[in-house]
Amino acid sequence: MPRALRRLVHLVLFCPLSKGLQSRLPAIKVKYLLLAWLGILIASWVIYMQYASYSELCRGHVCHMVICDHYRRGIISGSSCKALCDQRSLTLQRCMSTSSTHQVYSGLWKERPVVIKCGIEDPVKIDGAPDSVLRREMSLFDKPTRGTSMDEFKEMLHNFLKANLGEQPSLNTLVDRVITLADVNQDGKVSLAEAKSIWALLQINEFLLMVALQEKEHTPKLLGFCGDLYVTERVGHSSLYRLEVPHYLQALVPEALSSSLNHWLAPAWPRRARITIGLLEFVEEVFHGSYGSFLICDASPRHVGYNAKYDCKMANLRSVASEAVVRGFLRGRRCETNADCTYGRDCTATCDRLVKQCNTEVVQPNLAKVCVLLQDFLLFGAPSDLRGDLEKQLRTCVTLSGLASQMEVHHSLVLNNLKTLLWKKISNTQYS
Repeated sequence: MPRALRRLVHLVLFCPLSKGLQSRLPAIKVKYLLLAWLGILIASWVIYMQYASYSELCRGHVCHMVICDHYRRGIISGSSCKALCDQRSLTLQRCMSTSSTHQVYSGLWKERPVVIKCGIEDPVKIDGAPDSVLRREMSLFDKPTRGTSMDEFKEMLHNFLKANLGEQPSLNTLVDRVITLADVNQDGKVSLAEAKSIWALLQINEFLLMVALQEKEHTPKLLGFCGDLYVTERVGHSSLYRLEVPHYLQALVPEALSSSLNHWLAPAWPRRARITIGLLEFVEEVFHGSYGSFLICDASPRHVGYNAKYDCKMANLRSVASEAVVRGFLRGRRCETNADCTYGRDCTATCDRLVKQCNTEVVQPNLAKVCVLLQDFLLFGAPSDLRGDLEKQLRTCVTLSGLASQMEVHHSLVLNNLKTLLWKKISNTQYS
């Protein structure tokens, strides 16, 4: 090293430190050593928690084992069974589960990116025997029984759909859709294994909604199934925000910091406007659809995704429930406060304290919940000439009531005003 360069390094490293500070360097080194050890301890704790969380939540191997065992024994059937169990062209890759009883994995099916979902028994509740999960699955596939005729199976389906979606004029069409889906080999008949599989799948709320909303633009496409495992298209971005702090770190990471990072990582405002228009269209689609109305009972940014073209796709439909199911849950339910009248996370009705029973009308409609979400997602970075009107529209939106007297005209008016406001700003641009 040239002498001049050595002198420059010496000046940079030592001149900023006074003699008094240099005399305290040993103490400073001890402090740095303690901080380094503290960092190592925190990192070790995070790694341990990540591993513990993964081992508890990610049990895809159990799903694979149970499903393929039932398939090989002829108990179940499905359009994905051969690919999963024989050809191995359908593979589970990255675990995305947030619940030990609902397994979610990204995967590949003939090189196409997919999402694979499967339900299994809570590990806390099983008795520990190797065949305990298999016994639970046997009870899951116990209907319909051998000897059930096609007409009886159709009646079973009709009654089930009526109980879950309400009395709808188009239920027969939905029954036919389910029968067509169940007929994997397309021979015009439904075998017992096919019937058992589709019946088990219909018990899963998300699957039922995907079948009912199959033709809707903002619902992920159902690609196949095997028993009660089902495969959907992969949504490129499975959440509105890219950064999600694990639950065990939420106490350490300030909410303001995670919010700021998410704002910084979010798409450009015109693209967020496009995603928002798609989300508002989804609210329209489920408001009064062909098979009744549906309620969003957890309007979380984790459930709303979008693809590479910034088209909104609902990444998770488990929190969406039919109005008939929510009303059935609330009807006659005993209560002391409004909190006792809650279905899911936030489908809340009022409590009639005189008779101590829940009313059946949910207080906050879908649109109001979505607008609460949009106040954070859409307002930051909004164009200055639009921000005032946008804030006003969103304020009006979040105060919407779920009462029947307000739902029809006012709901549609507010929704259309929001869509028009956003569309005018991004129409005739590259973002439209």
